[in-house]
Amino acid sequence: MEEILKRVKEDNIIFINFQFTDIHGQLKEMTAPVNRLEDILKSGLWFDGSSIEGFARIHESDLFLKPDLSTYSIIPWLTTPEGNTARFICDIYTPDGKPFPGDPRYVLKKTIQKAEEKGFIYKVGPEVEFYLFASNKDFERVPVDKKGYFDLATEDIHLISQDINTYLKTFGIEVEAIHHEVGPGQYEVDFRYSDALTTSDRLITLRATIKAIAQKRNLHVTFMPKPVMGIPGSGMHVHQSLFAIDGKRNLFFDSNNPYGLSELAYNFMAGQLFHIKSIMPVLCSTVNSYKRLIAGFEAPVYISWARINRSALIRVPKWFQDKPNSARIELRCPDPACNPYLAFAVMLATGLDGIEKKIPLPEPVEEDLYQFDEAMLRKRNIDTLPASLFEALMEMKKSQLVREVLGDHLYERYIAIKTEEWHEFRQQVTRWEIERYFDI
Repeated sequence: MEEILKRVKEDNIIFINFQFTDIHGQLKEMTAPVNRLEDILKSGLWFDGSSIEGFARIHESDLFLKPDLSTYSIIPWLTTPEGNTARFICDIYTPDGKPFPGDPRYVLKKTIQKAEEKGFIYKVGPEVEFYLFASNKDFERVPVDKKGYFDLATEDIHLISQDINTYLKTFGIEVEAIHHEVGPGQYEVDFRYSDALTTSDRLITLRATIKAIAQKRNLHVTFMPKPVMGIPGSGMHVHQSLFAIDGKRNLFFDSNNPYGLSELAYNFMAGQLFHIKSIMPVLCSTVNSYKRLIAGFEAPVYISWARINRSALIRVPKWFQDKPNSARIELRCPDPACNPYLAFAVMLATGLDGIEKKIPLPEPVEEDLYQFDEAMLRKRNIDTLPASLFEALMEMKKSQLVREVLGDHLYERYIAIKTEEWHEFRQQVTRWEIERYFDI
């Protein structure tokens, strides 16, 4: 604690934001003047949990935040001549000093502990896609450009990319690449892989950072999976591997295997494929998510795996043979609107279940699955992902594994909130319906 208090003084901090996520993965925070930090580090920062969706009922609402000191950072867009603002990402506790079971970060930490007890460190590297929009004279949101995949950036976008890299570096996040994606105004940021907890913290930081940069330039950024009909959706492909507990050896690598993968990796992949339907409400958590998961836009639809086939749900990327620690599998269905703590928790748990039970892995499908008709899919025994949030929730309700991972508290609240979201969507009358049916 003394080291942090010294650092805060050296950094001329005057305010501190104490951050956490709600059940949806939305960043929440409380701000306190720096003179309160020492007391907060000792006793926590109390708040009303009943005000956060999915957290606690009114009669059990008292919760407190406990800062994770390793997440301390200056917030680069909140620096002033008078002083700077810093942040901590926090864990949530109940009045009796126990971890709050509805805290998404705690859910992930529990699952990570189970993996570590088996001798594994779960490492992930997400590819985060998003759209940038500007407002025209009619106050409509239009993409900032009409460019496509890997096209050269305009001067304005280059400056935004510089800001993203500089700001994320302040948070200790090493950007590996920023590039234009397929859709107009669509971009992707890739940052260096790490353990699942660190990566989750970095993901919520990345989303907040890009939003702050866009706001500064009077632009709109969205991590919505399908913001515009007819153009590609935004996904968050996640590269995954298990390392030995010392963090030095990639347990997914086997030089004698045609795909370069170990039996452990195949079991892990089999577990994810086996349970994928039941974890979809976490990986693809909105009604809008399932409008991205349709054939024709390079989004996964079929439950399969492959190396060269980008229509597969799980892909085995190619890596240089002299870099065995790069061995990994890539799950392609998650999207950037998810809660990363919960997403990585269920991804890890299903993979571990595959290892423990030695779930058999189906044969790879290297053909373009979008060209398969229903008869061919049945012949090859290839299933599809849920077509809607409602279908996904029905699968989740049948899963004891997901209940165990999330815990009764969060599992029941998550299903209730997402079911209500689906029912609210069902009541909407869209412009498409008016245009199609009004004069019927």
